[in-house]
Amino acid sequence: MIERELALAELPRVRDLLADPAGTLRARFEFARDERGRAVATVAIEAIARWRCERCGGAFERPLHSRSEVEFVADDRGEPADGDREPFAAPGGRVRLVDLAEEEFLLAAPLAPSCDEPERCARAPRPAPPSLAAAPATRRPFDGLRDLLQKTDRT
Repeated sequence: MIERELALAELPRVRDLLADPAGTLRARFEFARDERGRAVATVAIEAIARWRCERCGGAFERPLHSRSEVEFVADDRGEPADGDREPFAAPGGRVRLVDLAEEEFLLAAPLAPSCDEPERCARAPRPAPPSLAAAPATRRPFDGLRDLLQKTDRT
């Protein structure tokens, strides 16, 4: 078992998701070979991250815990033999621990973080409904078609 503590600010793909990249990510890695001799690992992470709420725009802290089984594949197109494992590209049979930890964080990160404070988010600025006066006039290109057809039927 290998354990590492990484600064969130040093993880470029993670840093861009957060309201503030301060803080650390604790990662634990357990490497093994499966019954077919393939290289696999269990990756577990813990972090307290400062997210930006998608509803109100405010920053909030929330812990993130995740644990996954990965199988190392030769390249990005490789598929794991076990469908329950996540594939992880290990060209030349090598992998960087920081890349494994960053990937696990990204897989566990919420798609649309929300601070879950309804009273705060309720005060978030909402876009104004479009004004009817600002809407363009409705065009009806076939309005006169009925009259035209009736005139042609009479002739």
